[in-house]
Amino acid sequence: MATVKSLPRTNSPLVEVRNVRHVYGKTGAASLLVLDNVDLTLQDNEIVGLLGRSGSGKSTLLRSIAGLITPTEGTVSFPPVPDCGPTTVSMVFQSFALFPWLTVLENVEVGLEAKRVPKEERRKRALAAIDLIGLDGFESAYPKELSGGMRQRVGLARALVVDPSILLMDEPFSALDVLTAETLRTDLLDLWYEGRMPIRSILIVTHNIEEAVLMCDRILVFSSNPGHVVAEISVTLPQPRNRQSAAFRALVEDIYARMTQRATPDQPREGLFPGMGIGMALPRTSTNTLAGLMEAISADPYNGKADLPELASALHYEADELFPIAEVLQLMRFAELEGGDLKLLPAGKRYVDSDVDQRKTLFAKHLLNYVPLAAHIRRVLDDRPSRQAPARRFRDELEDLMSEDYADKTLKTVIQWGRYAEAFAYDESADQFSLENPE
Repeated sequence: MATVKSLPRTNSPLVEVRNVRHVYGKTGAASLLVLDNVDLTLQDNEIVGLLGRSGSGKSTLLRSIAGLITPTEGTVSFPPVPDCGPTTVSMVFQSFALFPWLTVLENVEVGLEAKRVPKEERRKRALAAIDLIGLDGFESAYPKELSGGMRQRVGLARALVVDPSILLMDEPFSALDVLTAETLRTDLLDLWYEGRMPIRSILIVTHNIEEAVLMCDRILVFSSNPGHVVAEISVTLPQPRNRQSAAFRALVEDIYARMTQRATPDQPREGLFPGMGIGMALPRTSTNTLAGLMEAISADPYNGKADLPELASALHYEADELFPIAEVLQLMRFAELEGGDLKLLPAGKRYVDSDVDQRKTLFAKHLLNYVPLAAHIRRVLDDRPSRQAPARRFRDELEDLMSEDYADKTLKTVIQWGRYAEAFAYDESADQFSLENPE
């Protein structure tokens, strides 16, 4: 692996994604469309960001390009680039994905070993990669001895050591604290612009709007349910970019607005939640968080209506943390999310002004009226003479509509909301719902 590499540049595309659709679901059961009619072209010598909320299919698309999954429909192709050999890809994961029983050096060598690179060359290239990403001296350390940022550097070295044409990055900084993420992000950009990485282009999945504007030459904004590209934005700001500049802030504001606008001005609220029904995945958002956000918007300086970028900055949220909370408030008709603003509705204002018992009563009413899974559980309990039902029954229904992981998170969320609202009870040891608490 060369530490400095001046690559010949072409105008040829490296990746072409055409009409990709992907469906998750069990055979013969209801299915979940996560990607619909997605087109993407990755050109030589650019950083492209896939930006969207959780559940918009960004990671699914990245894994399709990596060859880890096969899309249900459509094609992913790698057109030949003149005089450059076959296009290859490497991937950096959000969760580091290191082997805990291997040292740093051995983790970096894994890809080379799989390619049957001779031991001596393997060691030489791995050491060069470790030195490149700033971990020289830690070759014999194990992952448990490293900080999160250092572990992600190992993941980056492992991806670079095989000399890929394209570096795929799946939310590579989201598991890190703010300062560590900023340092690693800056170091990566320095390596890229100095030409010290043997890659031709970078495709990065992110939920962080500022991160996308800081790093990318182009940003593809994804909608959710199902995921598809709703906007393509060219970022022409010179590098290094200044977060505080008027042009930077204006672009961030514009993207917030794009990600929260309605499809049409007169679209009914129900149309904002495609796929509504018990199969709607619910984020792990607590009732305390929902209440706290409503109280923050109600107070000065917002007085009932807050600009999302300002709110995210003031509350130290990232977009992927703020959007799910705002969307739940919108789903339950406590707030309205549109055009980059979050505005409390009359019910949200009543909630903020109410005492504890009144809040519970109001929350229960909106939970059963606007969250189909909660209403479904309560209806089953009301219809049974025992007023009890095993949680497995609802879990099985959800797993017919979504992955096991999403089903588990969704059920845990509705359990927490239902307990707070006293709409139903849940016994964890018996894994059973009941109407033991509600009158």
